[in-house]
Amino acid sequence: MPYPFAHSMFFMYCFSAVAVYTTIRSNLHHTLTLKDNLHILLLILVGGVSSLLPDIPAVYNYFVNSNLHHTMLWIIPTHSLFFSYFAFMAAVIIGYIVYRDIDRAAFLGVFAEAAFLSHLLLDDIAEGGLTYLFPLYNETISVFSFVDVKFSSVDFFYYNVACFVAIFFISCVMIMAIFALNKLGFEFEYRSIK
Repeated sequence: MPYPFAHSMFFMYCFSAVAVYTTIRSNLHHTLTLKDNLHILLLILVGGVSSLLPDIPAVYNYFVNSNLHHTMLWIIPTHSLFFSYFAFMAAVIIGYIVYRDIDRAAFLGVFAEAAFLSHLLLDDIAEGGLTYLFPLYNETISVFSFVDVKFSSVDFFYYNVACFVAIFFISCVMIMAIFALNKLGFEFEYRSIK
């Protein structure tokens, strides 16, 4: 399990590079208002918390059970697409409270979902398998399981399909983050949300 700081930095610098770039650029040119900075702070908080959400049981277990077990919340695996629904819905609710616009709130939810999925990607690379499909399938699945094998150990076609699936999964999460950021005001320049 990578440390929490690694999960947050992985999401912010790999999947939200456009937001980091435009925020730095806009601040250097003094084009951001206080409202714009608060909007960016909300995105950083939602992205940071959502990228750490799968590991939230570790906090409880650290204080109560003196261990860092972090993959289960009662009977629900926290490293699953099912649990990512909570990150999405929490961000939508927060977005609706802040923006009073269901479209913007939904895009904030997509941003939170991308942050959550970036956590799953990083853990899958490090640990080699997660229960992505809970409750439909309770066994671990690794998107990256055959990316690091030699050609001689598997069929060439199977290896290429496995690599394609892994890269496709990463690309989908990146596109989700870029799409959400675009709808929330980021391009290569920040445009103020009115």
